[in-house]
Parts: sequence; structure tokens; C-alpha cells
Amino acid sequence: MVTPFDPAALAAWLLGRGLVDAESLQRARRVEAEAGERLDRALTRLGLVPERTMAEALAAVLGLAVAGADDYPDGPVAGDRLPPRFQRDRQVLALEDTAEGLRLAMADPLDGFARAAVEMAAGRPVLPVVAVPADLEAALQRLHRGDGERPAVDAVEVEGEGPDDVARLRDIASEAPVVRLVGQLIARAVDQRASDIHIEPFETRLAVRYRVDGVLHEQEGPPRRLAAAIVSRIKIMARLDIAERRLPQDGRLKLVVRGKEVDFRVATAPTLHGESVVLRILDWSAVRLDFASLGFDAGPPLERFLCQLDRPNGIVLVTGPTGSGKTTTLYAALARLNTPQRKVLTVEDPVEYQLDGINQIQVKPEIGLDFAGVLRSFLRHDPDVMMVGEIRDLETAQVATQAALTGHLVLSTLHTNGAAASISRLLDIGLADYLVVSALAAVVAQRLVRVLCRDCRQPYDAPDELAARLGLPAGTTLWRPGGCPACGHTGYAGRTGVYEVLEMDEPLRRAVLARADAVELHRLAVAGGMRTLFADGVRKAVAGVTAPEEVWRVTQEA
Repeated sequence: MVTPFDPAALAAWLLGRGLVDAESLQRARRVEAEAGERLDRALTRLGLVPERTMAEALAAVLGLAVAGADDYPDGPVAGDRLPPRFQRDRQVLALEDTAEGLRLAMADPLDGFARAAVEMAAGRPVLPVVAVPADLEAALQRLHRGDGERPAVDAVEVEGEGPDDVARLRDIASEAPVVRLVGQLIARAVDQRASDIHIEPFETRLAVRYRVDGVLHEQEGPPRRLAAAIVSRIKIMARLDIAERRLPQDGRLKLVVRGKEVDFRVATAPTLHGESVVLRILDWSAVRLDFASLGFDAGPPLERFLCQLDRPNGIVLVTGPTGSGKTTTLYAALARLNTPQRKVLTVEDPVEYQLDGINQIQVKPEIGLDFAGVLRSFLRHDPDVMMVGEIRDLETAQVATQAALTGHLVLSTLHTNGAAASISRLLDIGLADYLVVSALAAVVAQRLVRVLCRDCRQPYDAPDELAARLGLPAGTTLWRPGGCPACGHTGYAGRTGVYEVLEMDEPLRRAVLARADAVELHRLAVAGGMRTLFADGVRKAVAGVTAPEEVWRVTQEA
């Protein structure tokens, strides 16, 4: 028996667990009133509540269970009594025929027509179970692939190079089954909070992997024969040349996914068995550009960083490996500096997030618009703050230094393992030591660690050996990952930063002029009060934010 739906109960359930705020709820209620749309649908369509969370909320207020990944059957249940087309149209799937009745996964458990129709067709009572739409769609695709649909994509391996082959591939890539399949791959990735989608053709299979919280997770892949159609569909969406399959290509696209606009960077590469595609998901609606949200603890490191941002001139670098959140940290700094009293200019490759009130330029090397050239032109535009996406060569470093020495605050990034190594890197690319000590103000090194799921993390007393390795008293309470539906059974949900902030002081300047190596520079920075990446990670492990294993994983090379 399904409990009658009460929008107030749903709102209270979501508010009580901090899954939606009052302002978002009020926005959804306006849509509910103006468009006559149910509250749960308004919340998911506007992107305010993920579908998986909404399924759990509906189950709670209706007194039902949620269909888990293991609940979906290996083969069709109820045979010919439930046609595949009906199940797709009404978004239902029979899970199990029990003595009590037919367990039916429903994307909309309030669909009374679907329940009544299934009861009539099956001749059995229906026991509804709430389904996550993306999981249900994937199960329907797996169980009824091709049923009731023209097999428009059954033979899509196009090996030729002629115009007829390209035209046929373009037509197939625009067929409804391929369009729907690509849409499902993207929507499922957004639901799982993935940062990247990897589509990789191998000899006998097409692999699909999502990078979630920095770690790749393999998904159920489409049939190998659909590889060319899927890649072509993505290339059409990103306005790439589908006829060019011998060279790498890069592009961008913007889609509305689950009611919100999401940007994607697309990169293709020719491999032995076909084109590989990576889609970088840039969901800036989920990013908050404030330092507390990024993982900066209130205390000396943040105070040091903010003090450097308040300088009128100098170079402030953010360093770390690819994917460590450097760009987001720079955007947070720019958001803080973006006031009517300052003129802020940026040159980026590419521009990932548009900031109102800031002049942003994307480099175009093919026409000579590179970092150094744009930076040089910036000096004629009366800026207060300049951001250059990355210092890659001596020319860019020299122009950035000139700008810093002539009264401008310059923000940029480097790819190094630690803050002290950034100084050595500037010297290695040929920047004179006296320019480094004169212009460089501070370096922030960072990494991203996975955050333990609050619903299933497990406390334990650190063994003596572990405590000693972490520099903690014996018996200190630490936390380990568990695993629950809320985190996809990974034990982690989201990422946060660990940081070290190096400020240039007199001992460091003397060491740079004496050509000290990175090890000595690091030692002097620590002696001057710098908290290391490892130490910052240990603090977060003790606070229950992450696990010690995560700290070692991301800081072992720093």
C-alpha cells in the first residue's frame, strides 16, 4: 500500500537532512504553483535535487523501498504480459514475481495508471518499488535492447573514408537510439558527480569509465558495434569534423542535464581500434567559489594566502598536478578580488568559468594569441590584477615578472609537486634569481583528497604504528570509509583540498640567491611556519573529513 503523497512531508524530509535549502524549495514551489508541476518533479527538473536523492525521499514519504543495483533482474520478468514499449513509455520494470505480487520498479511511484495497467496485464497485485530513473533506463536498455525498435544502429562500423560513408555515419549518429544512448551516458555521469567520461574502443568491447572523486569507475558499456555511432554523435554535438578520424580534435558543448546547464570539454584521439573520447564535465553550478568550501581551514594557511591577495603587486602562484583544483582556487581568488575598485584581466587556455566584471581572454596560438603576447598587451590596459592560466615558458615568466615589478598583482599556476619546487622550476626555465626574489610573493601548493561519506564513515582508534607515522598520539580516533547507497558504496562523497602556503621571506630569498635546492627551500619554508600538505591532510584525517590512506595517496610525491 502506497502512502498518499504529501508535498509538505517531502519538503520537510529534504529540509531536515540538509538536502535542499529554504530558498531553493521556495523556487520549486513557485514552479509547482505556476506550472501545475508536482513538487518532486520541479525540484529535479530545476537541478535542485539529484534524481537518486529524490528517489530516496519519495520512498521515505511513501513508505516504499528503493530499487538497488542488485534488484534488477538478469532477464525479463512477466514475459509477454508487459511489452517492452509499454515499460519504456511508462518507465516501469518488473523486478520479481513473488507470492504476494509483482514487484515493479517505477520511476514515478505515483503513476496510478501504470500500476493499474500492469495489474490488469499481469493478473497480479503490484508491489511498487521506487526506481532511480537513470538506473531504470539502463536496465531497460540492457534487458530489451532493440525490442520494438528498428535496429538502426546494428551495423555501424564504418571503415571507409569516402563521402558516402561519412554521410551514412552522420545519419546513423542522428537516429533516436544513438541520441538516447549518448544522453543516458552523459546524464548518468552527471548523476554520479563524475568529472570525466572516458569512452574507449578495444578489440572486442567498448569501455565506458567515469572519474568520480578523482578515481575511475568502469560502467556497463554499450555494444562494440556502436562505437563509431557514439563517437560521431558526440563529435556532431561538439561541432567537430566527423570525417576526420586520423587526427586528435578538441571541442566544447553545452547541454541542459537534469534541469541545469552543464559545459563539456571534448577531446578525441585516434587509437588502434578506433577513436577514443574524453568528455570533461564542467558543472560550475555545483562549485562554490569561497575558500572554506574549497577546504581552506580558518587559521594560518588561509590567513597567509589572503594576506598575499591583498598585496598591490607581486606574483602569487598556485601549483600542483593536473586535476588538483588549481583553476578553481584561482577563480575563488579572483572572485574575492573582483570589486568595482579593481580592474581584473585574465588570459586562459581555455576559459572554464565566466566571471561577471572580469575581462577574460582565451589564447589562440594558431593566430599568435599566446600567454606572453596577451600579458604584454595587458600592461597597456591599466589593470590592477592579472591572471595568466599557466606559466609555461621563460617568455611568459619574464612578462609576468615585469608586470609584478611595475605595480600589478599577478596570479598564475605551475605544475610542480610542492610549493618549494615552484621556485626551482622558475629558475630552471631560465628566470634570473634576482627577479624571482624580487617578484615572487607566495606559492600555494594543493592536492584534492576524497571526503568520507558522512552516512557510513566508521571511527577507529589508530594503532601505535599508524599514529607514529602520522605524528599523532597513540589511540587517536581516526575514520575509515564504509559504503552505503548514498555514496555509491565507495565510502566517499566529494573532494576537498589540502594546502601548503609558502611566503617568501628573507631566509628564503637568501637561499634562492645562493642557488639552494628544493629540499633546502622546503626546509626553510617549514622553519618559517609553513604547514605542509601532509600535515594539513593529517589535520583533516583527525577531523574525520578524510582517511589517512587518502592523505598518503595524494601527498606521497610532495
